[in-house]
Amino acid sequence: MMKRVLGNGLIVTMNQNREVFYGSVLIKDEVIERVIKHDPFENLKDLKNGIGEFDELIDCTGQLILPGLIQTHTHLTQTLFKGLGDDLQLMDWLQTKIWPSEAAHTAETNYISSKVGIGELLKGGTTTIVNMESVNHTESSFEALKEMGIRAISGKCMMDYNEGVPKGLIESLEVSLSESERLLKKWHQTHNGLIEYALAPRFVVSCSDELLKASVKMSRTYGVRLHTHASENKGEIAIVRRRTGMENIDYLKRIGFLGKHVILAHCIHLNDLEVQHLIDSETVIAHCPSSNMKLASGFAPVHAMLQRGAKVTLGADGSPCNNELNIFMEMRMAALIHKGNQLDSTIMNAKSVFEMATIKAAEALGKESEIGSVVEGKHADLITLRIDKLESMMVPLNAENVYAQIVYNASSRDVCHTLVNGALLVTHGQLVNVSEADLYLDAKKAIINFIKDPK
Repeated sequence: MMKRVLGNGLIVTMNQNREVFYGSVLIKDEVIERVIKHDPFENLKDLKNGIGEFDELIDCTGQLILPGLIQTHTHLTQTLFKGLGDDLQLMDWLQTKIWPSEAAHTAETNYISSKVGIGELLKGGTTTIVNMESVNHTESSFEALKEMGIRAISGKCMMDYNEGVPKGLIESLEVSLSESERLLKKWHQTHNGLIEYALAPRFVVSCSDELLKASVKMSRTYGVRLHTHASENKGEIAIVRRRTGMENIDYLKRIGFLGKHVILAHCIHLNDLEVQHLIDSETVIAHCPSSNMKLASGFAPVHAMLQRGAKVTLGADGSPCNNELNIFMEMRMAALIHKGNQLDSTIMNAKSVFEMATIKAAEALGKESEIGSVVEGKHADLITLRIDKLESMMVPLNAENVYAQIVYNASSRDVCHTLVNGALLVTHGQLVNVSEADLYLDAKKAIINFIKDPK
């Protein structure tokens, strides 16, 4: 049994009452055992008088203690492609850069790409991800997830329909389904519950009707989530309309590909009826503002969807369409771009945006009893954030202004400690169990596979 204390920080609980107070968090093995409210101690030796015996004390003086942050759309397989597909529209970006690069992956390079991405996420305060891999070598990414210790819902990308897709990524319907089922049976709810499987057909453009419908059936059979892209780009929607005669979300509804177990990335170009379909079905929307801007895909009507009761969460997407797997940037962008786009500074307030990255994301994933807030009995997925550096100095904080300081002022580089399931994975801004120097060298060698302009 291990007892660890995060001591003497300002705790942003995200509990039911959204309490913010100075105190300490006692972690017993994997679980938050106690959340103790107290005045800041000048001498941390006094902590034992109020808490009792413990094995390790992490001094959080001058830091915020926050729930671990949640991203509902990432592509770890693309981490090594950062900078290889800049300044392109979505379909050109996919067809000329990303798909050929994914096809060039080996098991080793995909493993390294995943480790680099996970390392960046953990150092930046993200403790839970919903991830889509590539078509090939998904096993190596799961090995990286297991080794690095992040909480993840992940799955192999499924693609069986040739719409500009390279041969190296096209698979038959039978192979796509059988490999997905094999991985699901091997990895779902493993590694002490940290790893779950999600079926991940890429999007309607690159999947046959048969594959999409079979994915829905398999999801119901095994009780796992579905994760795909939808309505990200007008060119994508035009392809779907030509092929199906329907709008994207209407088509997904017709084949049963909506519901509280479904995560749809982007959802930018929607009509009112499509939005209502998402709301009625309780489908989870992953809003990726930086990616949407960089690929010039547009502005998702997030504020309007939230007002109508949609489940909207946040994700960074992949490194080549974002250049950072940085949830702090996504929070800031989600707040700012919609204010500017709607000419209304009161919408998308900082507190609601921070909720989208914590407790609301946990609720959307059906994990509100496990993660998303600093509450006794939940998994110890926690981060601490420095507020004592010159560049991150914050005004005296209280329950009213702390969210604005996090969303508008804080940076991923302010993350000091990251814990997942009680395991300390980042301390003082550095990965605990991985040599960052060695990982950097491995990544540098692996990138050689992708630096040539794909033909």
